Amino acid sequence: MARVLHRRLLLLAAVSFAVAASLLRPAGAVRPFVLVLSGEDFLKDSAAHPSLPSADSAADDGWDDFADDSPAADPLLSPSSWVPLLDPTSPPPSGDETDSPADALFVAGARAMLSAASDGDDAAFATAAAQFEAAAEAGHPGAQSALAFLTGAGMTRPASRSLAFLLHKFAADAGDLQSKMALAYSYFRQEMYEEAVILYAELAEAALTSSLISKEPPVIEPIRLHSGTEENKEALRKSRGEDDEDFQITEYQAQRGNAANMYKLGLLYYYGLRGLRRDYGKAFHWFSKAVEKGETRALELLGEIYARGAGVERNYTEAYKWLALAAKQQHYSAYNGLGYLYVKGYGVENKNLTKARELFELAAENKEAGGHYNLGVLYLKGIGVKRDVIRAFNLLLHAVNAGQPKAIYQVAKLFQKGIGLKRNLHMATMLYKSVAERGPWSSLSRWALESYLKGDVGKALLLYSRMADLGYEVAQSNAAWILDRYGDQSICMGESSYCTDMERHLRAHALWWQASEQGNEHAALLIGDAYYYGRGVARDYERAAEAYMHARSQSNAQAIFNLGYMHEHGHGLPLDLHLAKRYYDQAVEVDSAAKLPVMLALTSLWLRKNYADSFLVRFIDSLPEIYPVVKEWVEDVLMDEGNATILTLFACLVTVLYLRERQRRQVAAANPQQPDDVAM
Repeated sequence: MARVLHRRLLLLAAVSFAVAASLLRPAGAVRPFVLVLSGEDFLKDSAAHPSLPSADSAADDGWDDFADDSPAADPLLSPSSWVPLLDPTSPPPSGDETDSPADALFVAGARAMLSAASDGDDAAFATAAAQFEAAAEAGHPGAQSALAFLTGAGMTRPASRSLAFLLHKFAADAGDLQSKMALAYSYFRQEMYEEAVILYAELAEAALTSSLISKEPPVIEPIRLHSGTEENKEALRKSRGEDDEDFQITEYQAQRGNAANMYKLGLLYYYGLRGLRRDYGKAFHWFSKAVEKGETRALELLGEIYARGAGVERNYTEAYKWLALAAKQQHYSAYNGLGYLYVKGYGVENKNLTKARELFELAAENKEAGGHYNLGVLYLKGIGVKRDVIRAFNLLLHAVNAGQPKAIYQVAKLFQKGIGLKRNLHMATMLYKSVAERGPWSSLSRWALESYLKGDVGKALLLYSRMADLGYEVAQSNAAWILDRYGDQSICMGESSYCTDMERHLRAHALWWQASEQGNEHAALLIGDAYYYGRGVARDYERAAEAYMHARSQSNAQAIFNLGYMHEHGHGLPLDLHLAKRYYDQAVEVDSAAKLPVMLALTSLWLRKNYADSFLVRFIDSLPEIYPVVKEWVEDVLMDEGNATILTLFACLVTVLYLRERQRRQVAAANPQQPDDVAM
């Protein structure tokens, strides 16, 4: 908190604020999204809506989650994808003109750019940009998309949002999905929801389709590099894949025959978690071993693997066998798979919609999100039941708040079309966006994280910045954090060569601002600090107060504390000691860990109120000037928890002793006959 809460109490109390930093740092993860609607959001006569999907309508298969999804190709593997350049094991990109001069220029430029970012070679980076420019002039969508990214960020050329938008538009019109993401995000920021919802709906559908066949996991874990103002070491340690000590222990126990660890290992490989590459073959191996050892939780996963043909030949009969065994063990998620097989008539004697509904209901009754979703689809489409959009939505809502991407997609469509719900393009856009960001292009974050863990900060910054351009909030905050933390100019490419300090500050500020717009409370806090202290921008107390107010709306205790301080001193806000106290008290209500700094702040308020013209108050107000001298000592000495506790108590003790001594002298002056050594 030494850098966030304004250190303006007595010297040792100011030191105590540094100790309290760990108490109020926000968590690394974004708060979970929860969709809550009122009765006013529903249409009164939804059953008669003209665009309601029909069970026997072939014109709107998008409403039917039980269609045969067999995508011909992964949308990620287009000629404009960077993944084949990052992953040597990835199949080569496919396209109509893979051997064209423009395509060769794009590939050469992408390779050169990634290499230059790793090496900090500004000349090679400029060469890569020139290759992109030549390929873009020839109409290559991937090169247009990459050039738009460089132009928007101000790398090797002056930053221009308008030109970047135009280049993304050209690439998107030619089918580049990354540019469609960037374009949709640009529309979203400008509240142009009519345009944004169309693009995000297309991207969300592509994301759901690709998850069926991509080797990338359906959700790339959004790992934050930082937790507050410090590196998120615990999360980073757990993201090292097979190099992680916990993984190695799990693998060792699995190899020794521990069924629970066999199952855990299978999950890690099946979903590609903890920095591991998704590997269906290894997942199938460990799930099979776990079943042999009596681990019943692996039964359902084996059934899903056979139903999807993930790493094995698709076999619905085998899928039914394993899912039925899992259901007998009361693993309720297995009922969803069985219900699907009965809806389609796969692996069973006959299609049976009544049986399917019963299975979905059983899963839903046991709080299984998939059961809520599948049952919702039946009622939405009218498959084997009387169509009921209101009931369908209520079921889907349970699945949405459990994070089920297909449910989020379906509810987004209801909002977009105005079916059962009042048309709400803003809500539809937000929901589609959350699904679209699960698309396989999110795998760039994995490569960014791997680069960071290997110490290749320049490449990590480049990849996070690319994802930031596509609208990923975690990537925006990660890129901003790297820019703020690493002062080495060679990791940041500016307009002509390496970034100047001003370019680095402004780019970080822009990224923090974008992250703040998307709900990152820590980002709003840092924006406020930038304006308050004049870091990279002109000092502006009023804009600092606006940013803190935004963070306060997200229940950020540090921002609330800072607003109290600004009212206490009249910096950008009216001088108001009563309102300052209200903010200090609210900081504790929001986060009980704020008790120590708030106690010190309230001590300062008391001193200011009762001893306004005293030396002590003047000394407190002078701390901003002497703080740079004390800063190094504060950071070096107080990082030890024991020192922090002792000095905090000592600060409080000094304050109390000073006030008691002052009171004794006042009493002595009023009673001159009383001996000086009389205890008070």
